[in-house]
Amino acid sequence: MPNSSSISQFLLLALADTRQLQLLHFWLLLGIYLAALLGNGLISTAVACHHRLHTPMYFFLLNLALLDLGCISTTLPKAMANALWDTRHISYAGCVAQGFFFLFFISAEYCILTIMSYDRYVAICKPLHYGTLMDSRACASMAAAAWGTGFLYALLHTATAFSIPFCQGNVVDQFFCEIAHILKLSCSESDYLRETVNIYLSLCLIFGCFVFIVVTYLQIFRAVLRMPSKQGRHKAFSTCLPHLAVVSLFVSTAMVAYLKLPSVSSSFLDLVVSFLYLVVPPAVNPFFYGMRNQEIKTAVSNTYFSSIQKMHASLR
Repeated sequence: MPNSSSISQFLLLALADTRQLQLLHFWLLLGIYLAALLGNGLISTAVACHHRLHTPMYFFLLNLALLDLGCISTTLPKAMANALWDTRHISYAGCVAQGFFFLFFISAEYCILTIMSYDRYVAICKPLHYGTLMDSRACASMAAAAWGTGFLYALLHTATAFSIPFCQGNVVDQFFCEIAHILKLSCSESDYLRETVNIYLSLCLIFGCFVFIVVTYLQIFRAVLRMPSKQGRHKAFSTCLPHLAVVSLFVSTAMVAYLKLPSVSSSFLDLVVSFLYLVVPPAVNPFFYGMRNQEIKTAVSNTYFSSIQKMHASLR
């Protein structure tokens, strides 16, 4: 059996067995990828270019959109290329890079989602202190902490996972280089257990953040229900419910992916669950956070028409 020094590439899980299904999966993934690029790109451009959107809520939304773009761009292009060219190969260095950037973007995104719940809590429950607690320096520090946490988390797990010797072949039972599936190729029981413990400790931290978000939203809902204005309650709920829906989808699918019993595990189930928490949130986040927000829609429309006008002016 090969060891880690002799492995030059890994074999990823094929999305389909027949050529027709492979091409169907390619076009499906391409459509999802382009939708995610368009939606998150429009939100990023609108927030960056319009001064009235330079507020803490939209600043964190900009960070979320950038992380969504990074997360989906880490895995889908390779999966589409494999489906299009009927191959399963990924180089050793490419697998390391894919595992690192996937952990980096996904963990930083979860930190940003946690920070966004705190931002909503301060805005609704402590509006008089919002300008002080969520000033530009505080927002920049929290965003930097989220990105830095994601980087350190990814570096730790990637370095640990790929320093373990592999003697169980080079076939990864997933359509991208997920660390949990890379560990199954290990031939060192002690190293495998150590990294597995790290993963479960990470899940505990994720669950802790989820509890923080839930408690935060319980306080938010209590404050909203006390509002005398029906319009004010509707506006507050409209800014909170999409965020809570995305967090619930992300956490529930991640928990199912990593905490399911081995007896119910299968390649198809792993593929479906990973698709849900990896591909769906980046594609639907622009709809939840942007396209249902009138300020974002107005900013996107203004950016689009301004670009059209500049194009027409340059052609004259």
